[in-house]
Amino acid sequence: MLILETNRLQLRHPIQDDLEALFALYRNPDISRYIPDAPQTVEETQEELDWFRNGHPRHPELGLWATVLKENGRFIGRCGLLPWTIDGQLEVEIAYLIDQAYWGLGLATEAAQAIRDYGFYQLNLSRLVSLIDAENTASIRVAEKIGMTFEKEGRDEIGPFQLYTIERDERDT
Repeated sequence: MLILETNRLQLRHPIQDDLEALFALYRNPDISRYIPDAPQTVEETQEELDWFRNGHPRHPELGLWATVLKENGRFIGRCGLLPWTIDGQLEVEIAYLIDQAYWGLGLATEAAQAIRDYGFYQLNLSRLVSLIDAENTASIRVAEKIGMTFEKEGRDEIGPFQLYTIERDERDT
């Protein structure tokens, strides 16, 4: 099911045919080093794909969505909205992961902007966050390009992160 579209991308629920390309992303050490809980095996990748097949199980309007190039239908990543509890507060994260072959083309920013707008104007969320590894300068740049600012450093059961946040401008409602 299609969730949203940009000029160059479609974001949709994952399907079984995405498994091989998704696993290839996680096998790339340049990608997985910034995702401490990334699936390590094809079986774990299958579990993640199944988990998000119809959206997040507890929050079906959220999830990690297959990110596909409109021009050729190629799976190039997984982006979406994820629920987290940070310091006892429910937060929703803008998550983005694009295949390394497509880095530097503005696709992560394009996806993140669309996800931000979807969260604010379709789901009526008032605040969005991104949990980013301090060394992941490319993801930090994407977060800043879509208007997010550094709020604080944090740590959870997965490890340390920098929290970037953005609040919906109430004038836009």
